[in-house]
Amino acid sequence: MSDHLKRLAVPKSWPIKKKAHVWTTKQSAGAHAIENSMPALTVLRDLLGICDTAKEAKRIIGNREVLVDGKPLRSYKTPVGLMDVLTIPKMDESYRMVLSSKGKLTLVKVDKAEADWKLCRIENKTVVAGGKIQLNLHDGRNILLDKNEYKTGDVLKVSFDGQKILESYPLAAGSSALVSRGVHAGKIAKVKDYVVVKGPSANVVKFDDESETVKGNVFVIGLNEPAIKLPEAEN
Repeated sequence: MSDHLKRLAVPKSWPIKKKAHVWTTKQSAGAHAIENSMPALTVLRDLLGICDTAKEAKRIIGNREVLVDGKPLRSYKTPVGLMDVLTIPKMDESYRMVLSSKGKLTLVKVDKAEADWKLCRIENKTVVAGGKIQLNLHDGRNILLDKNEYKTGDVLKVSFDGQKILESYPLAAGSSALVSRGVHAGKIAKVKDYVVVKGPSANVVKFDDESETVKGNVFVIGLNEPAIKLPEAEN
């Protein structure tokens, strides 16, 4: 398979100039879908602008100078996805990957206290040996619990140190949510109702502004107010 991707074919969520060059880096397979992530090289060069060329970005990553969720990157193709925290120790700066109001992937600078954790959505749950509950999260990580305390669609605030659950945000009325995919991608809204649909159709989330979307497009980001720093609204 090709190591490159034509810029004209990149997802709409990638905030890069499509006609500046023919090709861009193709990310490797990972936990994040291509619509909600970008390869590390593109993030450093095109989003952060801390280097001018792919060669420079590869050298920075090869020297283990970039961390994602507290761990050093090993490949320039590694996808950096929604809610991931990217840290550059030499610059003493950290950023969280979120969506802008226009549905574009963007990095928001965060302080040290906010750089030690991330929000993870529960995609599904599994019962494993010993009767424990395994939570399978949106970024590929798993957490084992003794009790079945959370539901799919709920979001956990997870510390990078030992994967401790610091807080939980249910997919329920009153919660603040980010629409992560679809026509309304990037919108922040309050959940009005969560409707469980009988049959093969997806469950529906309704918002206070009377709009709605399917469950898979909703990422809860807090209770009454967002628990993360959000990008400034775009005109």
